[in-house]
Amino acid sequence: MCARTVPTPTPAAPQDSVVLDLPVFSDSLTPGAPVPTQFTCDGADRSPHIRWGEPPPLTRSFAIVMDDPDAPRGVFTHWLVYSLPANARSLPEGVERLDRLNNGAVQGKNSAGTVGYRGPCPPAGPAHEYRFYVYALDQEINLPGGASVSELLAAIRGHALAMGILRVTYQRR
Repeated sequence: MCARTVPTPTPAAPQDSVVLDLPVFSDSLTPGAPVPTQFTCDGADRSPHIRWGEPPPLTRSFAIVMDDPDAPRGVFTHWLVYSLPANARSLPEGVERLDRLNNGAVQGKNSAGTVGYRGPCPPAGPAHEYRFYVYALDQEINLPGGASVSELLAAIRGHALAMGILRVTYQRR
């Protein structure tokens, strides 16, 4: 793993410190490519499969934040998942929109105000970028279901051991 410095805090980079790179992959998405319709508001609006590589040894849990930095009113949060167990290495396609998942993970509220995944749905125009951040954390997150992105980022600040990003795009005409 390579070390890098996380830039000034943003909605998905909650700390100024060195963290290790965590590879992020998907069987549903191709990095840098358009999101297939079934994972957007123009399709079934299903969450895509997400997986990640081996984290540092002291990892106690994972968190995932999906956002759209190109949204007209500022960064739009599409998905928050936290308290994923330390032995987790993926989330399947089509995660249910529940506060608590069978594996013990918890989902927060997206910017639309609902719990769970909300797929890309940009206004007509240029393509938007969508980022899936996966954080390996040195602690479990003790937030209830339905937490906001600001609550999640405050809870993980200073606790990320590794972070990875999967970037994709989507455009509506």
